[in-house]
Amino acid sequence: MTVSDFRCTAAPGEKPFVEQHCCHSISFVRKGSFGYQSRGRAHELVVGSLLIGRPGEEFVCTHDHVCGDECLSFFFEPGLIETIGDRRDTWEVGAAPPLAELMVLGELAQAAADGISDVGLDEVGQLLAHRFVEVVSGKARQQVAVSARDRRRAVETALWIEAHSHREIELDDAAAQAGVSAFHFLRAFSAVLGVTPHQYLLRSRLRHAARLLADDERSVTDIAYDVGFADLSNFVRTFHRAAGVSPLKFRQASRGSRKIFQDRLGVN
Repeated sequence: MTVSDFRCTAAPGEKPFVEQHCCHSISFVRKGSFGYQSRGRAHELVVGSLLIGRPGEEFVCTHDHVCGDECLSFFFEPGLIETIGDRRDTWEVGAAPPLAELMVLGELAQAAADGISDVGLDEVGQLLAHRFVEVVSGKARQQVAVSARDRRRAVETALWIEAHSHREIELDDAAAQAGVSAFHFLRAFSAVLGVTPHQYLLRSRLRHAARLLADDERSVTDIAYDVGFADLSNFVRTFHRAAGVSPLKFRQASRGSRKIFQDRLGVN
């Protein structure tokens, strides 16, 4: 899966042109509006709508009403689509209206893209595709049977994630470690442990960071990079969301400044 942030600046009156989808895709409209024509049907997409792409399908986008639209787009490889559901009629709908069950996942995906959610973009992208297939087909998938083997895979892979949390770990990497497809692994891991693989990875990094902040003299920046965060601001934001205080204040609290947490809790 790949994810792209599309920002279109086409103005009303510009001549549209024919394009072609290269793979299955879902684009969440987060701003503006545009027209979409495919397979002889015309759709008007607004904020919260989904544009649905299928490989080889030709389409035309029009901008007769609003200038400037933005989409968060997910592009899926064939193997993943086979796992989620590849019925032709499902992926030929062209667009999905602003439906609550899809919009909330679209907003969660945007939050993940903005770094204000600890859900992985690859995880929420698969959940969005899965829910889209359910809604369009009218059939809910059967719940994952949490077998003894799935439980063992989840626990063993969680230990592997913990041991390697300082490295870059994608959903596909963890699924390969477990020996199952990424989609099956995501659902099984979440069912067994109550968190997604990416959430577990972030929390492992935060746990290591907390220990280092309390026991180590390294700078906050060095600790952030050492535990696996590629961006200092993301580390500070994520740590603050988890601990209620910044990494620096957490370090100060660990050195005896208990008033920091007392103030946070409203304790005198």
